[in-house]
Amino acid sequence: MKKLEDNHSELHRRREFPDWEKMYVEQAVETMPWFHPELDADLDKALDRLSIDSGSFLDLGTGPGTQALALAERGFRVTGTDISKTAVRKAAALTAEKGLDLVFKQDDILKTGLNKKFNCIFDRGCFHVLAPEKRGEYVKTASELLEPGGYLFLKTFSFEETMEGGPYRFTPDEIKVLFEKRFEVVSIGESRYYGTLPTLPKALFCVLRKR
Repeated sequence: MKKLEDNHSELHRRREFPDWEKMYVEQAVETMPWFHPELDADLDKALDRLSIDSGSFLDLGTGPGTQALALAERGFRVTGTDISKTAVRKAAALTAEKGLDLVFKQDDILKTGLNKKFNCIFDRGCFHVLAPEKRGEYVKTASELLEPGGYLFLKTFSFEETMEGGPYRFTPDEIKVLFEKRFEVVSIGESRYYGTLPTLPKALFCVLRKR
């Protein structure tokens, strides 16, 4: 019983995060824990499973821009956004000569300036670093940015991850409760968070469809 209580306490412990702009100014993107040059394998499989091969994508919290680039290379019209203007600048520089249907914008999902809707959103690093009191606002905004029936592909740290520090962790039931008013939960699966860490953190990969 004590182990369960300790795990619950760790899940909901208030977490501190770096200044994202400062981090992108001072650190090479290739050294960041979440840097992953290929399209996330879970998203790749989900797109194939759902037969999604065209349309518009928002890469939310684009960071190094690798996921946005991979999606654009698959033929999607992609907008990559990040709260860090330096991240956006570096991502744009990475893809400047590719000639793809891809744009990057500095934006904060909690007070977004985006004025278009997307067929799909991919988030592999934004939601799980938001303060708990901001999660409802995120869900509302993500829903409003999607076309009817659009998909949110969400990757978060799992409640089973025990590493010190890092993002908030979630259980499948918590994801369902947070999103169920505006999204149909298509699937929530156990996975890993692909990046540069020697041991890949445990993750949840969630496929959510706008109601």
